[in-house]
Amino acid sequence: QVQLVESGGGLVQPGGSLRLSCEAYGINGDRYTIGWFREPPGMGREGRTGVSCISPTDESTYYAKDLEGRFIISRDKENGRVYLQMNNLNAEDTAVYYCAVDLDYYTCSPFFFISPDSWGQGTQVTVSA
Repeated sequence: QVQLVESGGGLVQPGGSLRLSCEAYGINGDRYTIGWFREPPGMGREGRTGVSCISPTDESTYYAKDLEGRFIISRDKENGRVYLQMNNLNAEDTAVYYCAVDLDYYTCSPFFFISPDSWGQGTQVTVSA
């Protein structure tokens, strides 16, 4: 059974940066895609949108529109952790950020955001002065 554990959220001022981390347990090998979603306050699960993904299989990455350049996804090959570096944050970035994985997708693309297999519990990011 796959378990995902996020960390790194918190309160940050506008213009600041945060780095989120996702540690995955129970995944064997490198054939999967893993990424990040976010759920703004009051939106519920229906408001959850894809942020970025990365595939260890082919090292492909994908970013939601308007986030590439501010957000950078990466994976540590030694420990398997996935990171989301978020820069120049603004109030619209306030959300709960979720890590998710899909064991059936071996390349990162928008299709990953349709229905991942497993989710983490989320980490809160609040951008406020």
